Amino acid sequence: MIPMVDLKAQYLQLKDEIDQSLSQVLDSCAFVLGPNVKAFEEEAAAYLGVKHAIGVASGTDALHLALLAAGIGQGDEVITTPFTFIATAEAIRYVGAKPVFVDIDPKTFNIDPNAIEAAITEKTAAVMPVHLFGQPADMSRIAAVCEKHALKMVEDCAQSFGASIGGRQTGSFGVSAGFSFFPSKNLGCYGDGGLVTTNDDDIAAKIKMLRNHGSEVRYYHDVIGYNSRLDELQAAILRIKLKRIDDFNLNRRRVAHLYSELLADLPVTTPYEDGVGVHVYHQYTILTDQRDTIMQALQNAGIACAIYYPVPLHRQKVFADECAGLNLPVTEAVAASCLSLPIYPELQDADIRRIVSVIRAALNG
Repeated sequence: MIPMVDLKAQYLQLKDEIDQSLSQVLDSCAFVLGPNVKAFEEEAAAYLGVKHAIGVASGTDALHLALLAAGIGQGDEVITTPFTFIATAEAIRYVGAKPVFVDIDPKTFNIDPNAIEAAITEKTAAVMPVHLFGQPADMSRIAAVCEKHALKMVEDCAQSFGASIGGRQTGSFGVSAGFSFFPSKNLGCYGDGGLVTTNDDDIAAKIKMLRNHGSEVRYYHDVIGYNSRLDELQAAILRIKLKRIDDFNLNRRRVAHLYSELLADLPVTTPYEDGVGVHVYHQYTILTDQRDTIMQALQNAGIACAIYYPVPLHRQKVFADECAGLNLPVTEAVAASCLSLPIYPELQDADIRRIVSVIRAALNG
């Protein structure tokens, strides 16, 4: 069996260091906002090239609090992509704003900068680009649109830890950004965890209060906040993995490039690299008009695969009424033909060749 991601393989590589670190946390009994959280926040901020990095309980919370602290709220509209996990739109809803879905670029699957400008109204307050599958969105063009129309940019970096544009990390372009540390992410913990980044001192201060019941000083509450703190045990794990994130991402790129080389002569569309941003391949996603055939062949061979995402957000039941009649042809075409193959740093070349040979045999009938 070849899984979509092999968490055990990575754990076994790091087992001694992780077990020792977790044991130290358990011995200290400092479980909430302890020294590992503080150290991880400092180390992550340095790696990402931002002034502030604040640990929270999940990637969804990171997006929610990033929007809230940036002043996005009731009656506002936030332009975003429909080709993403629902957490992107949930976070917009949580603050009382309306997600406005626009079409995607057919090559990168990221939000189309041209579509953003066409969707702006007097209610538009922000744009939330998603660096989907680890491919950085077109930050220069999106930033130009935001600057022209005085809009805030809040980045969804849930799938892009370590991705960069011109040496500048995703999560450092907007007024704030949210990262996820779900176990399968490029930088993943062993449960839920998230991070908000910002270069704005006021936003950082608000995030720190919001994540901790609206409190800056214990038992003194300035605002209604949330219970959303990165766990100390998870922070200890993340500190160990952060030191290796560049190696992890290099190996993801190794896997992706071998896939693309071996699939080059087959009737599938392999992932696009724009040559500007460094793609870190959270997913390796192809397009094919024979998706069911390939999926069945892989399943029969004991090889995992997945569809991210079969139903775009503007076609989800929860948004059905407000998005009735909304036609986003590129998004719908991609959703109908996308297929993600196994990818993780430890995936061996022999396994990649086996996966491609199964796909080749399926396509050749």
